[in-house]
Amino acid sequence: MRPTEQTAFVVERARALGFDLCGVAPADDFPELARLPEWLSRGCAGEMHYLADPRRGSPSSAMPGARNIIVCALNYNTDHPHSTEFAAHAESARGWISRYAWGEDYHFVLKKKLEALLDQMRARFAESFEARAYADTGPIVERVAAKHAGLGWLGKNTCLIHEQFGSWFFLGVILTTLDFAPSLGPADLPPADLCGNCTLCLDACPTGALIEPYTMDARLCISYLTIELRGAVPERLRKPMGRHVFGCDICQDVCPWNGSAPVSSAPEFQPRQIGGQTLLAPELQWLAGLAESDFQRIFRKSAVKRAKWQGLVRNACIALGNSAPQPGAPAQDRVAGILRRLTALPDPVVAESAEWALSRIE
Repeated sequence: MRPTEQTAFVVERARALGFDLCGVAPADDFPELARLPEWLSRGCAGEMHYLADPRRGSPSSAMPGARNIIVCALNYNTDHPHSTEFAAHAESARGWISRYAWGEDYHFVLKKKLEALLDQMRARFAESFEARAYADTGPIVERVAAKHAGLGWLGKNTCLIHEQFGSWFFLGVILTTLDFAPSLGPADLPPADLCGNCTLCLDACPTGALIEPYTMDARLCISYLTIELRGAVPERLRKPMGRHVFGCDICQDVCPWNGSAPVSSAPEFQPRQIGGQTLLAPELQWLAGLAESDFQRIFRKSAVKRAKWQGLVRNACIALGNSAPQPGAPAQDRVAGILRRLTALPDPVVAESAEWALSRIE
């Protein structure tokens, strides 16, 4: 098959497998990644030391001999309220989990589809080839590869944005030694940046994590603070976290390109019922009261497990401190009782977070 035919086959098969978008980019050293060392030197990655993996600067370093990257996108925008609506209307006793983590662990969903695509490639292409599939698990900056594969542009909120799907999609990639025709020719690069003069994402970020257009300081990002940070959340950032207990969608929720994004009906991404709770907006008292063994069992197949027990309970304490019930109300006594028990735990991060929350509600 000619390279153009191979590209057409892969795109068609990806769509048949349920991916919403698919494109191919050369496994080159993308110019956007030249900024990565300077961004890292400023400390903007926080404790995410894996981002310093030198292979991230060169896709071919991740797999020697790789010639192309197949990038697939999967819409996860389910038909449920967004975090901006939740903050204004939901009862204060519930916390916010980022949209992408409501359903099944996306790593497994993506990897299964990518492996199915690889199986069809092996059955269709006569020549032998090497390939590796990554579902947010490898040393690839997927959104940059996706930009070069024609799947959108990098927005001021640092997310990949597509004219039709906005930014509500997961990205998975396949590195391969096969020869493909790229989805974008030299005349098509770089793709048009359609953010224009809009700064809604920068203006809406509660912690100022978007320090300038197209640049994020992860140390200020609520997603980083609630998921990646191990240890105590800096006190000055706790109040702006509101009731976010896992991740944050604000910079996507306010993006005009997400206002009319299509809704996914995929059952895998619908809010799961876990432990008698919905991941759309679980009760904060329930989260704060989880034993570590219960956390491991309940979130075994959920992306929420990334935060670990310490992180999730820490986040629930902070959220409780930011949603104090009326003084003297029965709910205040229950919350205070939970927090007092947590202050007695040997885990210093959880105990200190509970003490902080107690000081806010009493």
